[in-house]
Amino acid sequence: MSSNIRRYDAMVIGGGITGLQTAIDLGDQGYQVALVEKDASIGGKMIMLSKVFPTLDCCSCITTPRMAAAAHHENVTLFTYSEIRSYRRNEHGFAIEVLTKPRFVDESACTGCRQCEYACPVDLPDAFDLGMGAHRAIYVPFSTAMPQKALIDVENCLFCGKCEKACPAEAVDFTQQSKVLQIETDAIVLATGFETTPRDAKKEYGAGKLLNVVDGLQVERMLAPTGPFGHVLRPGDGKQPDSIAYVQCAGSRDQTLGVDYCSRVCCMYAIKQAMLLSGALLMADITIYYMDIRTFGKGYEQFYQNAKAMGIEFIKGKVARIKEDADHNPVVRVELIDGGSRVVERAHDMVVLSVGMVPAYNPQLVFKVPVGKDGFVYIPSPNVSPCVTDQPGIFAAGTAAGPMDIVDSIVMASAAASEAAAYIESQRSPRPIAGSEERIASYA
Repeated sequence: MSSNIRRYDAMVIGGGITGLQTAIDLGDQGYQVALVEKDASIGGKMIMLSKVFPTLDCCSCITTPRMAAAAHHENVTLFTYSEIRSYRRNEHGFAIEVLTKPRFVDESACTGCRQCEYACPVDLPDAFDLGMGAHRAIYVPFSTAMPQKALIDVENCLFCGKCEKACPAEAVDFTQQSKVLQIETDAIVLATGFETTPRDAKKEYGAGKLLNVVDGLQVERMLAPTGPFGHVLRPGDGKQPDSIAYVQCAGSRDQTLGVDYCSRVCCMYAIKQAMLLSGALLMADITIYYMDIRTFGKGYEQFYQNAKAMGIEFIKGKVARIKEDADHNPVVRVELIDGGSRVVERAHDMVVLSVGMVPAYNPQLVFKVPVGKDGFVYIPSPNVSPCVTDQPGIFAAGTAAGPMDIVDSIVMASAAASEAAAYIESQRSPRPIAGSEERIASYA
């Protein structure tokens, strides 16, 4: 075996809450785990959120301990700012090429002090705040990033040298280049997560052109303690909104978008945000336009009833389009369903589109793992194991396999870790241990 090849028992692809839980569970069992994350920090979507439903616990308070546990785990190695370039099966399991992109900052020297960031003269839209905030051309991704290391956006860097002069550790290195790492592993867990449906997908809703029509993830950032404004303000003019409307199924259950499934979380996150907005904006009127309310989990129905008791208005109807008035207030045209069908128009200060979930990654491109009609990883026997793909040794967890909430994602992460551990042992034991694929056959 080449000395340049790194050997791990398992590789977890994706550093969100699902990937973190999977890696920690495998590491706790004594397996050596490579955790590969395409972004410069682990944490995924959950670290961007404000609170979880239905308990309203702080998302950051749940996520950051798991980020730290994975980053400092003796059996887990992080490969951030990295992507899978190729893979093949061999006698050792899987041989994988991982491309690690240059930060142009020496990670071993950088202390995350941000002196370089303070010295940089270039402001850029911040992807973590969905363009509502700004960061410098050299920056630490966010306040609780892990690793807490800077990186440079070289496409927008002026190469003025101010960051080099300001860095007390002399960590800035413009000569860095991409690296290709050769990794061998026995098992792979796909924890690649999700993206939200584009908020401008339904042109009749005006998102992208109407400044005060936003999506649910933007409101999460407004509500988060680390948010871009420090308060809930509408993006168009910085005004505090007195009337906020939610439009449900704005990115799900719509064949015209190619997303004809329910994303499962939209009703609950809209209700959660409405309750949080009621606390942040005491005098605001909040309306939720919906076709169906789906509260399927433990305590979810009571959460919905609590929201109605707080005075949040629920209107059953189908929103046809959104335009704006002379003051740039969104005007919702909705066909009411309850009490006879009629069409009304109502103006609000801000409208939030409850966008849905779509896959963040297509595993067919590299791993030849089939996907279903919805684009998520195809699971042959979901009633036996929701984690086992039709490729032996490759497992799926969390929203890589389909829309689900945080609770289900964490449960599925532990299930995937268990399946991967069983598979690893089945490949090593002189007496075959029934692995996932054999166990599925025995249930058939």
